[in-house]
Amino acid sequence: MGRPTGFMEFERKTTTYRQPLDRIGDYNEFGEELDLEKRQEQGARCMDCGVPFCHSSYGCPIENLIPEWNDLIYQGRFRDALVRLLKTNNFPEFTGRVCPAPCETACVLGINEPAVTIKNNEAFIIDKAYEEGWMEPSPPLHRTGKTVAVVGSGPAGLSAADQLNQVGHSVIVFERDDRPGGLLMYGIPNMKLDKELVAKRIKRMEDEGVVFKCGVNVGVDRTAAQLRSFFDAVVIATGSTIPRDLAVPGRGLRGIHFAMEFLKKNTKSLLDSRLEDGKYISAKGRKVVVIGGGDTGCDCIGTSIRHGCDSVVNFELLPKPPAERTDEMPWPTFPRILKTDYGHQEAIAKFGKDPREYGILTKEFVGDANGEVSGIKTVRIFWEKDDQGRYQMREIPGSEETWEADLVLLAMGFLGPDTQLTDEFSVDMDGRGNIKAVHGSFATSVEGVFACGDCRRGQSLVVWAINEGRGAARETDRYLMGKTYLP
Repeated sequence: MGRPTGFMEFERKTTTYRQPLDRIGDYNEFGEELDLEKRQEQGARCMDCGVPFCHSSYGCPIENLIPEWNDLIYQGRFRDALVRLLKTNNFPEFTGRVCPAPCETACVLGINEPAVTIKNNEAFIIDKAYEEGWMEPSPPLHRTGKTVAVVGSGPAGLSAADQLNQVGHSVIVFERDDRPGGLLMYGIPNMKLDKELVAKRIKRMEDEGVVFKCGVNVGVDRTAAQLRSFFDAVVIATGSTIPRDLAVPGRGLRGIHFAMEFLKKNTKSLLDSRLEDGKYISAKGRKVVVIGGGDTGCDCIGTSIRHGCDSVVNFELLPKPPAERTDEMPWPTFPRILKTDYGHQEAIAKFGKDPREYGILTKEFVGDANGEVSGIKTVRIFWEKDDQGRYQMREIPGSEETWEADLVLLAMGFLGPDTQLTDEFSVDMDGRGNIKAVHGSFATSVEGVFACGDCRRGQSLVVWAINEGRGAARETDRYLMGKTYLP
């Protein structure tokens, strides 16, 4: 620990955002890096705790060696910091931008002071590495002669492929979209995760020997039998892709879309033509209602504003979260507290108010004579505990409202993986509709077939997908070789 008093001397500083009205005119990343001295000061704030909860079960799912690389940042030993970071995290350029940072909410300093800036420090290390040319391809010295098919190229599939390739297996990644990256490429807007970063990482993996085959829908273009006969092992990492729907009257009206359809088409058109081909769902001049909060709902808000929507409202079923921790969410648990993210900030700057409406339930979609959605009927709700201590939703009499809306985006999460693929592989499913495979072994009910990420765990974080991909790679390697040296 190079600066024992750093946490007392320096205030927490994070990567700053460009001004909202400035950044809504483009799709460029909105973060602006601190200068080098301030970044080193942020590394100096790390306390080198006796028990570092930041990479405990409450903190980082991939157990990043946070105190070590924070101290190395403070010392200016940035290349050494990179080595420590890559020891546990295959893709810090992704997690350093899109992770909600449970490491920070588990930080010991965060008990009574602003937590150490961990997420931004992580992004700084990997960005510095690319800037300095340290991220050169490093293919394995020897090949094992074993072949592995990875189905899906999201964060779980990429981390599994990267790990398996590093130990010498020949890996082919199958992706049904036209570009690899899965959620990283098409599920997260460019202003939050620059697609050039995703493409750069994919190119490095290709240079190290991983083969990507895009436009291949396993279960349609390739059968499970073909994969199992050609490859020595298969890793399914397709994510949770079935969106949760809203079965209320009027659902069949035009102008109601799933959030991921909206976001994916926007990013694809942006990459293909800078939106000039018109092959996306435009919010320009429209009254937008986003149903469902979370990161995806926020991304829909930010994208709609960049299109030039006339208004945007965000319905959230749950009550407004508290500004601080409560007794129900003590340190070091991850707290559900009020967070005003980039899309909310932009809506406030553009329209003068927070777009979120809490404790509101959609009852019906209203349409016009042409079958287009024109409004939404809602009722306000509150939550109370029943005799068993479980929260139940109650409608508030007389709170019915009708909202204008000619574009509705459903951002209510996902229910599980594509059943066409899971049926094709004949893998057992659990009670939640996910592939049945125990965390730690990742083995499905079918010999030589493993599963990881959201298709096994259910909808979760990018950092958990990396954890799962690394774990599935370890167990696949053990299956192929009888032993493994993968962590």
